[in-house]
Amino acid sequence: MSLSSKALRNRYRRILRFAALHLIQVWWFELFLPRIGLARLAAPGRSRRMRRLAQRFHVLAVDLGGLMIKVGQFLSSRLDVLPPEITKELEGLQDEVSRVDFSAIQMAAEQELGAPLSHVYSTVDSTPLAAASLGQAHRAVPTPEDAEMAGFGAAVVKIQRPGIGDIVDVDLAALRRVGRWLSHIRLVSNRVDAPALVEEFAVTSMEEIDYLNEASNAERFAANFAEDSRVAVPEVMWERTTRRVLTLEDVSAIKINDVGRLRAAGIDPSEVALEFANVMFDQIFTHGFFHADPHPGNIFVTPDPPVDGASAGNEGPTGWHLTFIDFGMMGEISDTLRDGLRRVFIAAASRDGKGLVDGIQNVGVLLPSADTAELERAMTQLFARFGGMGFAELKEVDPREFRDFANEFGELVRSLPFQLPENFLLMLRTVSLISGVCSTLDSKFNLWDAIEPYAQQLIRDQRGPAVQDAARQVANTAATALRLPGRFSEIADRIDDGRIAVRTPDLDRRVAALERVGRRVISAVLFTGLVVTGTLLRDESGLIGYGLMAVSLLPLLHAVFPSRRARG
Repeated sequence: MSLSSKALRNRYRRILRFAALHLIQVWWFELFLPRIGLARLAAPGRSRRMRRLAQRFHVLAVDLGGLMIKVGQFLSSRLDVLPPEITKELEGLQDEVSRVDFSAIQMAAEQELGAPLSHVYSTVDSTPLAAASLGQAHRAVPTPEDAEMAGFGAAVVKIQRPGIGDIVDVDLAALRRVGRWLSHIRLVSNRVDAPALVEEFAVTSMEEIDYLNEASNAERFAANFAEDSRVAVPEVMWERTTRRVLTLEDVSAIKINDVGRLRAAGIDPSEVALEFANVMFDQIFTHGFFHADPHPGNIFVTPDPPVDGASAGNEGPTGWHLTFIDFGMMGEISDTLRDGLRRVFIAAASRDGKGLVDGIQNVGVLLPSADTAELERAMTQLFARFGGMGFAELKEVDPREFRDFANEFGELVRSLPFQLPENFLLMLRTVSLISGVCSTLDSKFNLWDAIEPYAQQLIRDQRGPAVQDAARQVANTAATALRLPGRFSEIADRIDDGRIAVRTPDLDRRVAALERVGRRVISAVLFTGLVVTGTLLRDESGLIGYGLMAVSLLPLLHAVFPSRRARG
């Protein structure tokens, strides 16, 4: 049953009261007290206050349901905006909502479909398969005609909660108002564009409650893996699908994190972990379209049917594949984001702190107002401490070292105006979920091993243009280097011929010094071009790559160590 106008108004006011009360608290402790010299009084209890704020929001979100659950889940991933005390507390916020009575769900579905459920389906189970903040899922049996046309006889029907559209509108209106409040607080506005963040969330939320969009996502996802036997996707029954009702093939199987059932079915959980990671990174780095909510409830491990003629007692390994469901939240990697990721990986591989910061800016993570000097210093120190290590060595580093580094620079990173683009944020959240699922399946699983091949592939994809650019730079530098001595000689000849008026007695010395500086600059540029080109060619053509890197030492020595005559 839809909420009344009075209930919707009360909901709106309750959200605003909560926001206003806690914004006043933050203003008092984070702005006012430091401004009057009492920062030491506010600092000791900061972590405790942040945790209590997150706990209170958790209670509010569960009580209100609707979009507020999604808000909490969204905020839990905003490591760029919120302190860790808040994000950690909200990590466990799931769709902790009560079930809607079947009579109300049935009425909503019949209004949407324009016919009694008994006419649309042969049967619909009144006990929900799952209840979420935006909708509820029930098992159903299609009519014989629909089953024959769709090609499956068991279905799952997702039906939106009654009145959820009004609830989403009210919640978004309240959030937009809070966003405007935040935009007037300098402490916040200097770090994040709050109204833009709300609109970003609004777009995602509106897509998620449109089941036609989810059905289209499912078909696009299925097309990406049409020739891949590792992945299966439920079929959509379009004849029984609208914006508020979605009918899909029932593909229920073993939940991916049910280790006991996997072993009972003869499936090795560690193999599932590796396959799952590979499939997810294929989505991100190969297809550029990925499932952004791969929690265990949305992925099944489906044993393959026995091959005809196979004996019942066959002890061979069991074939299986991964089945994905729930395509309401999807992420997309644009060409701009892919290029930015390439730059980040290349900078990380070459231990280039400034290049890494430039790559982060290219991705769109840092706002234009960011002062990156301190971040560059932090990245330089990061590479100085861990930069000489390969992936295998990094895995052996004491986690306390990483923790110490994070403690040292964590506040710096949080003080910068980071604002992750929506799809980049979804990617980070997805990688976090991948890591959690895989660690459950295999305690020894290491995410580095799974992601390293994709990072290397991104770098290899960039090598063509990168090598061309580097070669062009070296050629231009060489041409300039060849022309400069002639230019200097021409200047000297013009001086000898009297075509240049000499008014300074030490002009010869200054010209010679200028020539030496120019040659050292050329040597430095030559060294950079040669070493970058050699590094990029090293894996594909080791002899040439290492040769260029060795030759680069000559201009480096010339650039760094001036000759005795020059020193004299």
